[in-house]
Amino acid sequence: MINSIITTNLLAHYKDKKNAIYFAICLLIAFNSFAQEEKTSDELFVMARKEAFDNDNYDEAIRLMNIATEKAPEYADLSIFLGRLYTWTDQTDKARTTLKKVFENNKNYEDAAIAYASLEYWNDNSPKALEIVNTSLAYNPNAEDLLLLKSKILMDLKQYQEANTTLNTILKNNPKSTEARALMQNVKKESAKNEIGVSYDFVHFDKRFDQPWHLASVDYSRQTKYGSIISRFNYANRFGTGSTQFELDLYPRISNTFYAYINGGISNNKGIFPEYRAGFSLYANLPAAFEADAGFRLLVFSDQTWVYTAAIGKYYKNYWFNFRTYLTPSDSGVSNSYALTVRYYLGGADDYLSVSAGTGFSPDDATNNVLINSNTQLNSTNFSVGYRKLIKKTHIIYAQAAYENIEYATDSRGNQYTIGIGYIKRF
Repeated sequence: MINSIITTNLLAHYKDKKNAIYFAICLLIAFNSFAQEEKTSDELFVMARKEAFDNDNYDEAIRLMNIATEKAPEYADLSIFLGRLYTWTDQTDKARTTLKKVFENNKNYEDAAIAYASLEYWNDNSPKALEIVNTSLAYNPNAEDLLLLKSKILMDLKQYQEANTTLNTILKNNPKSTEARALMQNVKKESAKNEIGVSYDFVHFDKRFDQPWHLASVDYSRQTKYGSIISRFNYANRFGTGSTQFELDLYPRISNTFYAYINGGISNNKGIFPEYRAGFSLYANLPAAFEADAGFRLLVFSDQTWVYTAAIGKYYKNYWFNFRTYLTPSDSGVSNSYALTVRYYLGGADDYLSVSAGTGFSPDDATNNVLINSNTQLNSTNFSVGYRKLIKKTHIIYAQAAYENIEYATDSRGNQYTIGIGYIKRF
C-alpha cells in the first residue's frame, strides 16, 4: 500500500506521460530486485531451478544463482548448480572456475567431484577428470556414481582393464546396477586385444533326416583402435557331406554412442552354407541403459535373399532384455521372424543364464538359414536355454540347448534338437 502511494505521488510530478511510464517501470524493477535480495539463498535456488528446468530460461537462472552464491558463498550446492548452469550454456571457462573452487574446498563431497570431473570429461580432458574422481574416491571409495564416471573416463583413455575392474567393484557392491551392467558390455569388447574361440553344435532330428548334423567353428578376434576384427572358419557336415565357410566380421567404433557391424562370408557349397553372405547393422547405446540396432543381411544361395533386421534392448537390474525381428520380402509376401532373449547376470558381463523364444528363421543361425531361401513362407517355433561362465578372467565356457518345431515343407513339420558347447581364450 505504501509503495503504491509513493509511486502515485511521484508520477503526479511528471507531465510527460512517456517519462512517467519509464519511471514507473524502473521503480517496479527496483522493487522486484529489492524483493529478490531479501529472499533466502534456498528460495533463490528453488526459483533458479524452476527457471532452468521449467522455463528453459538459463540466463535468469544464472542471475538468480549469482545472487544466491553471494548471499551464501560457503553453500556448496549453490556453487555446484551455478557451475552446471555455466556448463549447460557452454560457458566453459566460468564453469571451470566455479567448479574448481567448490571442489578444492569440498574434496570429500561427491556432487562437487562429479560436476567438476564431468565438465573436464565432456571437454576432452579425461586425464584431469580422472585425477578429480580419484581424489574424491579416496574419501568415498564405494560411491557408485563416482565409480561409474571413473569407468567412462577410463574407457575414453582406453584403459579397459582398469575400467573393467572398476565396474566389477560396482557390481560386487550392487549387483543390480543397470548402468554398470550396460557399460561392462562395451568394456568387454575392448578389454582384451586377442581372442581365440572354438564351438561345436550337434543337431538331431526326430524324422526330418536320418543323420544328425555337425557344425564346428574356429575364430580369432583382434582389438584395434578402430574396433574389433573377427575372422571365422566354419565347418558343417550335413546329409553326410562336408562344407566349409569363411567369414569376416568388423565392429568399427563411430563414437561413444554408435558402432557398426559389418559381415562378409564365402562358401564352397551353396546348398549347406550360402555361397556368399553380407551384413550390416548400426548399433546405438541409448540413455537409461537402452540399446538399439537396425540393418540388413544378404544371403546368396541359388538366388539373392535380402533380410532386414531391427532390435531394441534394455538392461534392468540383473537382467538384459532384447527383442529382435527379421523381415524377409519375397514374391509371396513378407516373412516375419521374432525372438525375445532374456539374460540373468550372475556376476560380470560373461556370467549369465539366458533364455530365448521365437518364431521364424534367423539369417544369423547357420543351422537353418538355408530355409530362408525357400520359395514358400515356412514357419518355425523355437526355444533355447544357455549358460556362460568366465573363469580366471581370461577363460570363458558356454553351453546351449535348443528345441525347434520346424515346417520344412508345406504342411510337413518336424522337431529339431540342438546341443552346443564353446570355449574362448582371451589374451
